[in-house]
Formats: sequence, structure tokens, C-alpha cells
Amino acid sequence: MQLYQQIKSKNEKIAVIGLGYVGMPLAVAFAKKVDVIGFDLSDKKIGFYKSGIDPTNEVGNDAIRSTTVDFTSDETKLREAKFHIIAVPTPINTDKTPDLSPVVGASTTVGRNLCKGSIVVYESTVYPGVTEDICIPILEQESGLKCGVDFKIGYSPERINPGDKVHTLQKITKIVSGIDNESLEEISKVYELVIEAGVHKATSIKVAEAAKVVENSQRDINIAFMNELAMVFDRMEINTKDVIEAMNTKWNALGFTPGLVGGHCIGVDPYYFVYEAERLGYHSQIILSGRKINDGMGEFVGDAIIKKLILANKIVRQAKVVILGVAFKENCPDIRNSKVVDIITRLNEYDITPIVVDPQADPSEAKYEYNLDLAELESIKNADCLVFAVGHDEFIKLDKNQIDNMFGDFENNEKVIIDVKNILNKKEIETVGYSYWSL
Repeated sequence: MQLYQQIKSKNEKIAVIGLGYVGMPLAVAFAKKVDVIGFDLSDKKIGFYKSGIDPTNEVGNDAIRSTTVDFTSDETKLREAKFHIIAVPTPINTDKTPDLSPVVGASTTVGRNLCKGSIVVYESTVYPGVTEDICIPILEQESGLKCGVDFKIGYSPERINPGDKVHTLQKITKIVSGIDNESLEEISKVYELVIEAGVHKATSIKVAEAAKVVENSQRDINIAFMNELAMVFDRMEINTKDVIEAMNTKWNALGFTPGLVGGHCIGVDPYYFVYEAERLGYHSQIILSGRKINDGMGEFVGDAIIKKLILANKIVRQAKVVILGVAFKENCPDIRNSKVVDIITRLNEYDITPIVVDPQADPSEAKYEYNLDLAELESIKNADCLVFAVGHDEFIKLDKNQIDNMFGDFENNEKVIIDVKNILNKKEIETVGYSYWSL
């Protein structure tokens, strides 16, 4: 426990590499106990943090202003630390194969600044084998050191749920693994400094890597099942929410609901698992089928919008459609891999350019990522159709008058509401006479 004791006594430091939705809360949490260096390539992001601004909304501006994290984009500062946590994103390429370039880049950077006696822990989601087969050789090549002799390595998958203020970092059991028993014990003790829920010691690095991609693949498959049911119930003219409420009265119901599956975890991780399985000669059937269903939900919702516009006697190409929300989930500014964009793409095929509103998303990021100009909620007038795509609190709190004021001056049965997240009261909406559809 030599390194752990040195970190605890503040004779050695922890470095967190990658300060996004995962790395930043982790760095802030550790800084309450020990000395922490927070490194990120983005000077803009570092500038926000140094100014006391939390662009992720994960810990809030007050926590950023009061933290002792040494925020930097200078990689040579990493030489001051001996416990490195790599928490960079792992996206997918356009062909759905893993894009490991952020992990490779981070490994290269850490390797250049690695010293003897260090431990490197990866939190980025990867398929089993990446840490040992890809990352270790990079660290060794860049540092000139030997893994297992001069430095140790481990893997501890991130499990943070962005926007969730209940299941926070400290309250989620941390899976930890190490290249040997000594590193496993050191890594466990370090994480136990901040993880109140405790740690689960995986039997190997590959087991820990697999646990991460499998837990998200499991959720993806269950949501895909509910999405398939929703598409069938739509043809049967049965309300999916009503069915789910009835089903959930049984004690062993799982409680999943249909929806758009985007973001940087559930919509991505299954492809990492499938990629490695296929490399080993196994073609996934269930996982890929679930992904196909979930990847098609944006198009399905887009078609539902067109159908409701036609039934409301609207000229489709002239319809003013307003989409409320572009983040990948409620009460979160993260727009990475947002499937709301698939709805927009489908509407574009009908020559509809919808107005998009998201009070939590960064307008500059929306413009850069998707070429979207976000509108203010208060500016919405004369709409033909409102699409509640994300369950932000700002949208849930809208009352009937506020909703009505966003529509044009025409009969209520010509006012279309698409409730993707089932956040509205169906009976109240239909009592008013709106044309209503929910997933």
C-alpha cells in the first residue's frame, strides 16, 4: 500500500486525464481528500474550469470555484503524479467500429510523462483486451519503462449517469481491476477514498472491461424490446404507456420504457462488444438486432410527425415544427450522439427544417456538432407541431396556457403534439382537443 499511503499523506498526486462528464466529477471528488492534477487537451475547457464554470452541470459552478484541482492543459504537469486515471471518451466511427484514437492519444501523452512506480488506471469504455493489448505497449514504448516491473496498470469502468443527482459518483459501486494483486489492492484503496458505496474487485482486467460493455448492452437490448413493442402498439392503436403501467404492477417487471437511445454509453458500448466478438468469429444476433431497432427510432418518430401533420390538414412542407430538446437525455447538456438529430434528418427529407429549442445545451456546441441554431423557448410562436423530444424540467413545467401560446391561431384539433418522452398528461391534452401522439 506504499503508493496509496503516499497519496493519502499528500506526498504523491493523482492525475485525471480527460475532464468531461466522467473525469471532472472524479477529479473534484478526489481533490476533497488528496492533491489532484486535472488535465485536458482543450484549452477552452480548462479556461471554463479555471473561471469557476462547470459546462457539464455535473457538480455545479460552486464546486468548481471551491475545488483545489490543479486544472491544466500542460502535459508536463503529469510528471508530478504517480497515479493516473484516464477518462477520455471512446466513440465509434461512421461504420460503427470502435474509435480508439482518444485512448491511444491519452496513452501516448501519459507514456511520455510516466515515471517509475506509477499506476495507470483506464476508465474509458473499451472491449475486452484493449487495456493490455493496445494501451500497455503504447505506455511502454513512450516511457521506456516495463509494465509489471516499472509501473502497474488497471481498469475501472466509469459508471456515472450524466444528469443523475441521485446515483452520483460516490454512491455507485466501483468495479476495479489490476494487472496483479498488488496493483489491485492499491487501486482499490485509492478509489475507496471517494467511493462510499465501496468497490468490487474484478478477477481480471478483461472481466472489468467486459462488465462495462455488457451492462450497457443489457439496457440497450431491453429498451429495444420496448421500442419494438411501441411500434407494434402504434399500429394496434394502443397506448404504450398504459400497457407499461399495467405490466409494472407485477413484482418482477423490469420497468424499461421506449425511447431514443443516444449518448456516449448505451448507444455506443454494444458496438465495442460486437466488434471484438466478430473479430473472434462470432456474429452477434441479439445485440445487433437491438441496435438496429434503437438506431431506427428517430426515423420512426419522424414518420409519426408527418402522419399527424397530414391528419391535422397541414401542408407538410409549410408546417412549422418545433423540437423541444436535442440533448441525449433529460436535464443534461450533453448532445453527443443525440438521436433527436435523426428525427431532424427525417423531417429534412420532407423539406421541413424544424426549429430546435434546448435551454440546457450549449448553442455553440449544437452549431459545431450538428449545424443547428438553437432558439429560445420564449420566442416560439405560431407552431403547427410541438415535439417533446427530451424530458428537461423546463418542458415538464410548461402549463397548458404556455403550450397553447406556442401554437398558431387555429382550431385545437389542428395543433399537433408529439410526446416522445411521455412527459405530458395524455387525458388533459386530448380533453383540450389537441392532436396527440406518444411513443
